Amino acid sequence: MKPFCFAKNQIIDAQSAKVHPMDIGLIRGYGIFDFFRTSNYTPLFLSDYLDRFIRSASKTHLQLNYDKSALSDIIHQLIEKNDLKNGGIRMLLTGGVSENHFSPGAGDLFIFCEDLIFPSLEKYENGVKLLSAEHVRAIADIKTTNYAFPVWLSADWKAKGAEDVIYHQNGIISESSRSNIFVIKDGAINTPDEHILHGITRMRVLELAPETSIRQVSFEELLKADEAFITSTTKKILPITSIDNQKIGSGLVGPITKQLMTDFEAMEKQIVFK
Repeated sequence: MKPFCFAKNQIIDAQSAKVHPMDIGLIRGYGIFDFFRTSNYTPLFLSDYLDRFIRSASKTHLQLNYDKSALSDIIHQLIEKNDLKNGGIRMLLTGGVSENHFSPGAGDLFIFCEDLIFPSLEKYENGVKLLSAEHVRAIADIKTTNYAFPVWLSADWKAKGAEDVIYHQNGIISESSRSNIFVIKDGAINTPDEHILHGITRMRVLELAPETSIRQVSFEELLKADEAFITSTTKKILPITSIDNQKIGSGLVGPITKQLMTDFEAMEKQIVFK
């Protein structure tokens, strides 16, 4: 964590930030967050992330006392104070303290800056493995703080050499624990439309590939795909070359995935250096 954060309605020393032990964000796992990157001091796609954070607060009945403009001002102040040229910014809104320890109260807003760790170059060049898991994330269209299932499962996927999981239920895939997924067959790009977080990186990929079909995608389709990749803030576009112990396509990073990776990097540079 970087030296300065926003907590208790002001920018303070990050080591001084505190959460009440009876906050339902802590005792019930009820809260929301969002996370985005800075590149050359530019908060990438900030407007989209703020819109999603505000929307998530409304959908979860959490009180957010700052509008989009105020949040943006705080974030730019933190970037300057922390000299955050390239890093991550996390916004967190807790469920608050309530008399019955269950209903949302007046929660606390925290915004703090972090170092970023991207996947290795080898993973981008060779692709990674996902482990399949039958699961649907609760209130999937909201970025909640409840990650109990994937955190518990992570020991298993790491032991099996996987990067993450791919969730599926009743034969239909949805998303990874922290990423969206795209599946390519015979040149056609497809991405799931249900039980997913509508990721900001996913949104950008859809702009780069507007012909993408947004629909139900079966687990069988994924296994028979020519190419697949996942998208997220920290992974950008990361190729998937195997599911469980089965290769995807040739087992190599495919040409469409490679082109989208190049196009996404160009999009980011255009925003940063415009």
